[in-house]
Amino acid sequence: MATDILMPALSPTMTEGKLARWLKKEGETISPGQVIAEIETDKATMEVEAVEEGILGKIFIPEGTEGVAVNTPIAVLIEEGEAVPEQAPAPKTAPVRQPEATAATPKTAAAPQKMAPASTPQPVATPTGRIVASPLAKRIAKEAGLDLSGIKGSGPNGRIVKRDVENAKTRGPAKPAATAVLPAEAETVPMSSMRKVIARRLTEAKTTIPHFYVSVDVQLDALLSLRQQLNAASPPEGDDAFKLSVNDMLIKATALTLRRVPDMNVSYAPDAIVHYPNVDISVAVSIPDGLITPIIRNADKKSLREISNETKDLVARARAGKLKPEEFQGGSFSISNMGMFGISAFSAIINPPQAGILAIAAGEKRPVVKGDSLAIGTVMTATISVDHRVVDGALAAQWMSVFRSVVENPISLVV
Repeated sequence: MATDILMPALSPTMTEGKLARWLKKEGETISPGQVIAEIETDKATMEVEAVEEGILGKIFIPEGTEGVAVNTPIAVLIEEGEAVPEQAPAPKTAPVRQPEATAATPKTAAAPQKMAPASTPQPVATPTGRIVASPLAKRIAKEAGLDLSGIKGSGPNGRIVKRDVENAKTRGPAKPAATAVLPAEAETVPMSSMRKVIARRLTEAKTTIPHFYVSVDVQLDALLSLRQQLNAASPPEGDDAFKLSVNDMLIKATALTLRRVPDMNVSYAPDAIVHYPNVDISVAVSIPDGLITPIIRNADKKSLREISNETKDLVARARAGKLKPEEFQGGSFSISNMGMFGISAFSAIINPPQAGILAIAAGEKRPVVKGDSLAIGTVMTATISVDHRVVDGALAAQWMSVFRSVVENPISLVV
């Protein structure tokens, strides 16, 4: 009996993907566990493994096809002597036999951030491009000469309803965007699936979340001294060996601060504030063509050595495209560290649905006042970006004050 191979949902937020490459050809025999294709998602390129045995009867979706909806039949497995279907059946609402997927090496044009999509409603389009709208909304739009494709729907699942068209009439017809005039030597490079998602999600985050920012200068001398002592005490080799980075210690400091100021460990939900019981730190990692945020779970309860080893492992596998979805989806707070680039200060965009992200700049030699004397100290500027819907200025200032205290008195990181 023929068995459809469906476009898999490789993450809870995935609605479509690119069928990057077929690794099997029509007519080849397939065994369970064999990798048959590569799917490019908004995070990485994933390998699709067969869960049934049979013959790859027909490929419905050629490699290189973008925007393939989840649960769309991409190929069919048949038994020996069975007739091959000439065309793909209609997409199913739920998978019947879903391939398994594991992370593969990402393409150079694929990649991030890990941001959950914002809830801004969009017009719903069918695979043929038809926009879903109520009959009344269609009639009003036609009479007003409005293009439904430019109207965002506020009805169920983004359906365009009467009030959306009425609002569009009030605003008047949208003016077409000016076409950029590019130099003759300019090269236009198509965006990867990851870069498209990054562009959409960051735009949504910046335009729908009311950001505000609080910065403090933090002296690092005591933390750097403690790091030197701990690294000197590490065995030169073996399972107990470790080498702490400043970032490892700042992850732990952030986690302890969130535990001491738990009202920052939250996210926004319509008509509610979500309080997270665990402190899970998302760490921004640069990968080809984007960012991804692997998560240090329960970071406040882990030792510096555990955080260091786990971070190194997650970063290595993130850059190799081998993270599991649960390792980069979720988290209650984010850190973005650009200190290694010598950046003096910057502000980061919030990673929804989280309510805050800490931007860490470089430690620099600066004049500092110690007692009544002027001295030289290592100082970094840290800036928190906060969702004003759930966090007010006084709370953000309190959080930053506690963070500075933890970093400048780092003994709490090891006791």
